[in-house]
Formats: sequence, structure tokens, C-alpha cells
Amino acid sequence: MLSPWVQHTVLGLIVINAIVLGLETSPEAMARHGAWLRWLDQSILAVFVLEIALRIVAWRSAFFRDPWSLFDLMVVGIALVPATGQFSVLRALRVLRVLRILTMVPSMRRVVGGLLAAIPGLASIAMVLGLVFYVFAVIATQLFGADYPAWFGTLGRSLYTLFQVMTLESWSMGIVRPVMELYPYAWTFFLPFILIATFTMLNLFIGIIVSAMQSFTDAETAQTVAAVDQAREHIEDDLHAEMRQLRLELAELKRLLHRRGEA
Repeated sequence: MLSPWVQHTVLGLIVINAIVLGLETSPEAMARHGAWLRWLDQSILAVFVLEIALRIVAWRSAFFRDPWSLFDLMVVGIALVPATGQFSVLRALRVLRVLRILTMVPSMRRVVGGLLAAIPGLASIAMVLGLVFYVFAVIATQLFGADYPAWFGTLGRSLYTLFQVMTLESWSMGIVRPVMELYPYAWTFFLPFILIATFTMLNLFIGIIVSAMQSFTDAETAQTVAAVDQAREHIEDDLHAEMRQLRLELAELKRLLHRRGEA
């Protein structure tokens, strides 16, 4: 674990680096201070490389067993690849260094951990939602495809249109009401879809994420409590050992005093 002042220093450099990368997108800023901004970016990158190298030397194999450390190594390593030719796209990926904030701020790390823990549940909900989309898209293509080919002419277009309806983006005036001009009872199709896809399935997504984050937080709390209990047991064992040693020394001192008294 890094010391607090090192963590705060690295965190400050990450924030400064984020500001620099943002300024590099401005032609005016680059025209005025381009050389200085590039120098500052390279200097901060050098500090990051030194920090990663020192952590590898200090932690050795433990560094490569820590997912957060591997993430730091990846985002810093991307910046070291020459961003020329076929690797020019990597220049834009330098901004990934800003994501190192996630590894430095414990609260953000807990959020990411909770999201990762929710992936299995989210995958199950996503498969159910995919089935719902497929069924409704087939029905929509068959019902409305002939009259509204731009929205429901093919299965792919129906899926995209239903996704727009699910997000509630112009779903009423933009799609449903025009369809209802030819199919007055089209609302019996769209309203159940919105109730299932938007208000039910998406709320299930939120519920699973909240549950996973709560479980992750509880697990971290349990680990912290266990570590505190273990440390307290060690302290108590040390105190008991010291007390036994003091008793032995007192007993020995009493024997010595007793012998002197007899003499």
C-alpha cells in the first residue's frame, strides 16, 4: 500500500494530466502553449513510469496479482507506445491515464468493484431483455413494416426503433402517434413494451447493481473487521506474553529478596 503522501501526489498529478490532455484538444491553447503542455505531459508520464517501476520493485510478484496494479500498468504502458503510423489511434487513448483516479480513490474503487460484481446478474437480465426485444421486433416488423419501412422495414430497423422507444426519446410524437394514424390500436403494442423494457427490466438492472454494490461493501467491511479483530488478537497475545514475563520477573525478584533476607 502506498503511503498517503505518495497517493495524494500521484492523484494530484493525474488531475493535472487530465487538465493538460483537455487543453491539448484546443487549437488556441496548443498555438500559445503547445510546447509547454507537451513537456508537462511527458514529465508527468515519466513520474508515472517511475512510480510503476518502484511498485514492481517493492511488491515484485504481488504487483502482478493485483488487478488494480495491472490496470495502472496497462494505461501507463499505452502512453509509451509510439503514436505514429498504424498506432496513431493510441494517441487518443492517452486520456485513459485519467482513469487511474479509480485506483487511487477508495470510494471510486468500491463503485467499480460493485459494478464488476454485478456483471453476472446483469448478463442474465440482458439476455432476458434481448429475448423481449427480439419477440417485439418480429411482431413490429410483421405489423408495421409494410407501411413504415424506415422504422420497421427489417428486423434490424425494428430493433433500433424499439431501442429508441425504450429510451423514451421522442417515442410518442416521433413514432407511436404517427403509427397510430394508420393503426389506432398500436398503443396496445407499444405500451406493454415500454412497461416491460423500460420500467421493469431497467429497474431490475438498477436493483442488481445496487445489490451487488451493497454485497461488495459488506464484504469489504467484513474483511476490515476481520483484520481489526486479528490485529487485536495479536495485541492481546503480546500483552499476555508481556504480563507473563513480568510475573516471572517479579517472582524471580521476590525469590532474590527472600534469599537476601534469610542471609
